[in-house]
Amino acid sequence: MSGGTGDRRPVVFPGAARWLALGVFTVFVAIGLVPLNPDPVAAAAAAVVAIGAAVLLVLRWRPLLGYAAAATGGIAVLGHGLSSNVGWFAVCLLGSWCVLTGGRRAGAAYWALAMTLFAVEWIWIEPDPGWGAWMAGTTLSVLAALLIRHEIDLVVQLRTAQEGLAERARAEERNRIARELHDVIAHTLTVSLLHVTSARLAVEHDPADAARALAEAERLGRESLAEVRLAVGLLHQREDGGRAAPLPGGADLPALVDRFRAAGADVSLTVDGDPGRLPATTGLAVYRILQEALTNAVKHASGSPTAVHLRVGADTIGLAVETAAEPGTGTGVGVISMRERAEALGGSCQAGPGGQGWLVRATLPGQGSRRGAAAT
Repeated sequence: MSGGTGDRRPVVFPGAARWLALGVFTVFVAIGLVPLNPDPVAAAAAAVVAIGAAVLLVLRWRPLLGYAAAATGGIAVLGHGLSSNVGWFAVCLLGSWCVLTGGRRAGAAYWALAMTLFAVEWIWIEPDPGWGAWMAGTTLSVLAALLIRHEIDLVVQLRTAQEGLAERARAEERNRIARELHDVIAHTLTVSLLHVTSARLAVEHDPADAARALAEAERLGRESLAEVRLAVGLLHQREDGGRAAPLPGGADLPALVDRFRAAGADVSLTVDGDPGRLPATTGLAVYRILQEALTNAVKHASGSPTAVHLRVGADTIGLAVETAAEPGTGTGVGVISMRERAEALGGSCQAGPGGQGWLVRATLPGQGSRRGAAAT
């Protein structure tokens, strides 16, 4: 036996009990209609309509317009064909109910039914201008319900759009964190492996050099762990009020190249301009693109010389990383990450065969072009 209220289920009566309830309902309807309508034909018609509606309820068939029509028939019987009867106000309410519950088509269908009923009452039963007032009142009620329905639909669409935007923002945030983790881990592991390989080769002939390489690999591992913690920390808001460590930028590009050189990679750097003056977002993008390009060069073309050319202009920042190795194919996460970083700032990045082997070329807008676009 369930003790919680959430386990309650609707009571389902056996067939005999349902038909008994229908009989009792019919008797009460007949008792109520006979005094109000001495005409036996009208009373019989109303009873038939009431019984039909009750049968639909028992059979669990719930047509909206069917119930509205049955209720309107009962209102017509109770109204005695008099426009002065306030019971006709229920027709206005039924029109609004059909619109709000069933939609525009159901509301329009019921409005047409109500207009037909009032026209019949006006022309053939009781010629009275008061029926025009009920026609106008029903029309206004349906129009007001249509406006409310329109607002409800707009709210639903707005909530759906907000949910879509929130999901898109979450996906973009996850992609951004994934790019940061990929760039940091792939770079550090590649350089650390170079140091470990160098230590393995030098451990017998030059123990001091092997120890130096292992110490550098250890330092890079600790640095990678700190950067991974920083990237993971972006997944939630900092509650301690502390300041996060600054992300790398343009001023850190020479140190990045020196790190690969220290690991034994043949990398040259040529800079035209001052990378230290790059904005934080642009500097980070250039740093990550160069980091990924050098990591791929070391992984896929170990021992091949790599030339890095960076040009920092007022309107354009250009980065070219050329590796003298046999070109292959570049369709991995790193290539996609480089392209996404560049496109996020309004630039472009291509990686493929070119130059002396494999060429990565990125172009980003400078401060001058951004100021010009803002002024326009």
